[in-house]
Amino acid sequence: MLLSLGLTAGILGIIGAVVWWRFTTAINIHRARVHRGSRVISSRFGQIEFATVGRGAPVLIVHGAGGGFDQAISVAGRLSALGYQVIAPSRFGYLRSTSPNDPSPENQADALAVLLDELHIQRVPVVGISAGALSALQFAMRHPDRCRSLTVIVPAASAVLPAQGPLPDQEAITKIIIEYTIRSDFLFWLGITLARDQMIRSVLATDPALVAAASPNERQRVLDILWNILPISERSQGLLNDTHFTSAPRSIAVEKIKAPTLVVSLEDDFYRTLAPARFIAAHIPGARLLTYASGGHVFVGHEEEVFAEVDAFLRQN
Repeated sequence: MLLSLGLTAGILGIIGAVVWWRFTTAINIHRARVHRGSRVISSRFGQIEFATVGRGAPVLIVHGAGGGFDQAISVAGRLSALGYQVIAPSRFGYLRSTSPNDPSPENQADALAVLLDELHIQRVPVVGISAGALSALQFAMRHPDRCRSLTVIVPAASAVLPAQGPLPDQEAITKIIIEYTIRSDFLFWLGITLARDQMIRSVLATDPALVAAASPNERQRVLDILWNILPISERSQGLLNDTHFTSAPRSIAVEKIKAPTLVVSLEDDFYRTLAPARFIAAHIPGARLLTYASGGHVFVGHEEEVFAEVDAFLRQN
């Protein structure tokens, strides 16, 4: 009996050691990845981290939840290959960017203007992705002379909709993931390792069956988005900010935006970005709405099409 217990304990110890070795190897790779390639400036909002990639006309990319400068480059990096200079800041609370006392989208928009001042850029096209759409919308409203054009892709911005009672609640599993993994690199890594499909559905708001049926390159792109949320512990305050501001109703007079605007969403996005996308497109004068029937929040199978449309829009405006 004692021998059996000893063998069991030994086996469990070996398994635990292997799991921990795999985790530490992975997290060290991701920490090294986000600790290079960016710069930090000081401002009245604290530190603002950013990176630039590519050469050509500048485009300001405002990343989504779980992001940072690295996500902006990963998601919109195709634009640098199309001849643009991608300017990719980390929003408040992400990686090395400070989260000020008031990390509102309004203040984030003003911080983006401070960054442009530092880079000596007067006017720039702005692309807001997912939760970054709120800050992009505010930038277009608060700094109209600096916003050459506005693109919002899968806007996680239910807060802009007219008040109609409580906003849609999150799925229970998504709440659990947010509550228990938002500060734990190990739990987030373990979730991807043991329950990848559920993480794709709950974190990336995309049907895992779409990912499984996609091309190898598309599958890898989606998995890269998920894995690159690590280290989540260095993004936790930004995630908490986004959880609050994307769900708390806010009065945003989007009809005052004058910049040429392109809005993109997908009907099967589990974050339900289609309704705010339609609202934004309907209330900004002259805005164009582009939708797809399927692809989820990370527009599986449509990345090339989406950024071809964005490229054409930027060149026209």
